[in-house]
Amino acid sequence: MGEAAEEYGARSEAVRLEDRDGILLITLDRPKANAIDVATSRALYAAFDRLRREDGLRAAVLTGAGERFFSAGWDLKAAAAGGEGIEADHGPGGFAGLTELFDLDKPVIAAVNGLAVGGGFELALAADLIVAEEHAEFALPEVGIGMIPDSGGVLRLPKRLPRAVASELLLTGRRMSAGEAARWGLVNEVTTGPGSAVESALALGRRIAEGAPLAVAAVQEVLRATEPLGVADGYARMRGGALPRYRAMLDSADAQEGPRAFAEKRAPRWQGR
Repeated sequence: MGEAAEEYGARSEAVRLEDRDGILLITLDRPKANAIDVATSRALYAAFDRLRREDGLRAAVLTGAGERFFSAGWDLKAAAAGGEGIEADHGPGGFAGLTELFDLDKPVIAAVNGLAVGGGFELALAADLIVAEEHAEFALPEVGIGMIPDSGGVLRLPKRLPRAVASELLLTGRRMSAGEAARWGLVNEVTTGPGSAVESALALGRRIAEGAPLAVAAVQEVLRATEPLGVADGYARMRGGALPRYRAMLDSADAQEGPRAFAEKRAPRWQGR
């Protein structure tokens, strides 16, 4: 996939990257609304592929520049100008580089610092965790422009909210506040003040990084593989030998180091193997 990142993910000033002690801070910076065109999708994919490839990176925090927009989603102006229609090739990760990236084994935390609209909301939904500033709002207004949110919104939202609530958002396009999203369990934390979502998301990423790398990867893998299954079928899938990251975790030196460190009352020294 690294070669694909080089092919599709040309460097873009719209996507800024910073390594914050093993947490990759990804900032979408396309004034005025952080809308996403094809080039930006591919640059975002390159960022997520870097997260996947570099052992020193343990998680990513994704945010938008400024204080008003996390992302307004699909760049409708670019689409209207031609060449970037509904079926445009956004690269191997799908729209925004993440919505169809199904094998990433490191967590992505969306730090929603403003409006997450349309594809911007779909991008946040593709993340593993969401931290939102109190003024943030979420909406999927696609039916109002003759489309549906098919970059994951219509698929993921009913899995994250009660079906009636998800249907209301999908069919009406109304905005959901950060507070309401937290009450439904869509948002992990609501923060106060400019930049607070990013700082809280980075702190969450650092807490994740305290765990064993192979164990974190195994959690990601098992969650994906068993999500549509009942408990009994989930056990069968997990124990069936077809989940390589889970198997690697069980057979790892880190799985022995964790109990040893606990018994010796010291911090574990993870090797990632």
